[in-house]
Amino acid sequence: MDHDQIETSGQVVIVGAGVAGLFCALKLAPRPVTLISATPLGEEAFGATMQADIAAAVAPGDSPESHAADMIAAGGGLVDEDAARALARDAAAAIEDLLRLGLAFDRDHKGALATSRAAAHSARRILSVRGDFTGQAIVAALVQAVRATPSIRLIEGHVADALLTGNGAVRGLQLRRTDDPAAAAVLLAAPAVVLATGGIGHLFAATTNPDHANGIGLAIAARAGAVIADPEFVQFHPTAMMTGHDPAPVVSESLRGLGAILINRRGQRFMLPRHPLVDLAPRDTVARGIMAEIMAGRGAFLDARDVLDEDVAERYPVLHRACVAAGLDPTRQPIPVAPAAHFHMGGIAVDARGRTSIEGLWAAGEVAATATDGANHIAGNALLAALVFAGRIAEDLSGRTFAGAPGLHDVAFAAPAGADATPSERTLREIMTSQVGVIREEERLAEAIVAIARMERDGGSPNVRNMASAALLIATAAWSRRESRGAHCRADCPAENPSFAQRTMTTLAAAREIADDLAARPTARQSRPLSA
Repeated sequence: MDHDQIETSGQVVIVGAGVAGLFCALKLAPRPVTLISATPLGEEAFGATMQADIAAAVAPGDSPESHAADMIAAGGGLVDEDAARALARDAAAAIEDLLRLGLAFDRDHKGALATSRAAAHSARRILSVRGDFTGQAIVAALVQAVRATPSIRLIEGHVADALLTGNGAVRGLQLRRTDDPAAAAVLLAAPAVVLATGGIGHLFAATTNPDHANGIGLAIAARAGAVIADPEFVQFHPTAMMTGHDPAPVVSESLRGLGAILINRRGQRFMLPRHPLVDLAPRDTVARGIMAEIMAGRGAFLDARDVLDEDVAERYPVLHRACVAAGLDPTRQPIPVAPAAHFHMGGIAVDARGRTSIEGLWAAGEVAATATDGANHIAGNALLAALVFAGRIAEDLSGRTFAGAPGLHDVAFAAPAGADATPSERTLREIMTSQVGVIREEERLAEAIVAIARMERDGGSPNVRNMASAALLIATAAWSRRESRGAHCRADCPAENPSFAQRTMTTLAAAREIADDLAARPTARQSRPLSA
C-alpha cells in the first residue's frame, strides 16, 4: 500500500478531538502537540456529548466522599475505591478549569452554581448549562481555546486506523482521510500517542452515539497488544427518544430529577415495583424495566408535562429541537423512549495517570477503562473523567522529553489484512443490538461471536474489521461472564455470582481464541474466564 508520511519532530500526538483530546492539548500548552480530528474541529464531540451533564460535589452539604460512595455503590463491586475517591476529589478543580474558560453554568437565585439530581446520585450534584446544553457548551469553550493556542497543530478530517509499534513501544499511527477512504494512507511518526477517540456506541444499531464512536480507538490499541479491561460492560441509556433517528436523541436524565415520570401506554408507572428509587434507579435497572414494557407491547414513555413549560426551547434547547423534528410537543405529549447504547464502562486498561500497557501510549475519555465505573456508570461522570484523566496525562507528559521519532520503514502494522468479502457495518450493528444488547443469553452470544469473528477476519474494509475487533472483545467478555452484574444482564444467569466479583482483563488474542473454540464446537459451548 502506498503511504504518505508526516513528521511530528518528537511531538505528542492526540487522536480524538472530543472533550478529553481538546482538554489534554490545552493542558500540554505551550508544548507542541498534534491533534487529530475525524471531523471539522468541534463536530467530533457534539454527537456524543451534546446532552451530557457533569457531576461534581460542589453544593453545600455534599462531599467528594459521598460522590465516590455513589460510584462504588453503582459499580457492582468492581470499582477501585481509591480511584473513585481520587476522581471525586478532582472534580472541583475540573469545574474551576471550565469556569476559567468562560463556561456559563446555570446559577440559582442566589448566584451559586445550580445543581440537580440524577439517577444513582444521593445528592444534587449535576451541573448544567441551559438545561441540556452542557456538553455543547463545554466543547465550544474548549474548541475556542484550542483554536487560539498556537502550540496545537490540527489535522482535521482524518481517523487513525492502525497503531504502529516497534520493540514493544509506540512508533506512530496510520491515518486515513474520512472523506476519501481510497486515498493513500498517511503515516505519522510519533513517540507518544494519547488515544481520546471516544466510545463504542455506534457498534449497536440503537445508540445515542455518532458514527465515529465506533470502537476504532479500542480496536487499534487491542490489535497492537494492549490489555483491555471490562469490555462486556456497556451502558444502555434508558431514555433515548425513539423517533427513528440515528443516533437517537437522549432525553436528559435531569428531567426525571425534576419530577418527570416513566409510564407505559396505559399510564402506569411501571418502575414503582422495580426499585425504591423508582424512576431515578440506576440506569441499568431502568433500561431493563423499559425493555420489559416494550417487549410486553405496552411501550414506554417519559411524561414531562408537569415539568416542562412553554419556555422549553430556552431551558432544554436540544430536547426541544429533537421534539420539533419528530413532531412532538413535550409540554403536552409523553415522549416515546427506549434503551440505546450510550456509554462504555470498559476500554483500554489505564492506570491513575492514563498510561496503558504499551510504552508510549496513553488513553483518556470513553476509550479508557479507568476503574471508576466498574459494572455501571452514573450520570455526569463521563465528562468529569474525561477532563480529570486528560489533565493527569498532560501532567504525566509534561516532564518527559522525546527524541524525534525514527523512520517508519520497519514498524509493525497492527492492521488487519484485506479480503474480498464485504460484510456490512449494518449487519454488525444489528447483531450487536439483537444479541449483545440490554439482555443477553449464552447461545445467542455464542452465535454472535462466531459471526463477528468471521467479519473481523474477512471484512472488506479496515473500518468494518476494526469495528468487528471491538465488537468481538465485548461479545466474548459478555459470553464469559456467567452472571448478571451492573449493566451486564444475562437472562440465563440472572444473579450475581461471587466467583465473578473481579474486573475482566483480556486481550484481542484471548477473544479470538474463544471465537475459534466456539466455531469448532458449535454444539458444545463452554464458558471460560478471559485472561490477559
